[in-house]
Amino acid sequence: MDLDDQMRRYFGTADLTIVPPAALAAGLEHMRVDLGLEKDRSRRFALWTLMFTLGAAPDLDVAFEDAGDRDAARTLMEMAERLADAAAG
Repeated sequence: MDLDDQMRRYFGTADLTIVPPAALAAGLEHMRVDLGLEKDRSRRFALWTLMFTLGAAPDLDVAFEDAGDRDAARTLMEMAERLADAAAG
């Protein structure tokens, strides 16, 4: 899944700085619905990752049945935190 394609799909543009708040909320709701319906593990993980990046990801136990997927998501979260700490410090 290409990140820009996903942003265009849910928000109409790859530039989220121009998305009005109402459109952002609608796109996030669409993502929640799609995450609930998605059966392909890799597509589900990619969708959750974008939601995480936007601060709207559901809890891991809700998003992933597979323990390996939850572990991968935790690793992503830890990496994102380390990057944020490095950028701030």
